[in-house]
Amino acid sequence: RRGFTNIFKEKFQIVNLSDIINIKDGSSIDPISLKNSGLIRSSLKPVKILGNGIIEKKIKISASAFSSSAKDKIEKAGGEIIIL
Repeated sequence: RRGFTNIFKEKFQIVNLSDIINIKDGSSIDPISLKNSGLIRSSLKPVKILGNGIIEKKIKISASAFSSSAKDKIEKAGGEIIIL
């Protein structure tokens, strides 16, 4: 075998901005609310928000990681990012 498997690699649950728009209308979004809506399987595992989609509402999102395009889109819409 060649190479190795990194045992410390962190596996994220992926959520796109286009999925978040359909859930809430301008309130706070956290891993618990994402699990209740069925977008992720566990609220205990890390969540990463990706910038695939368009966001037009002010929302406050809490997650483990954000892509740079997701940060830009959320902040331009007047939203807030909280890294857990």
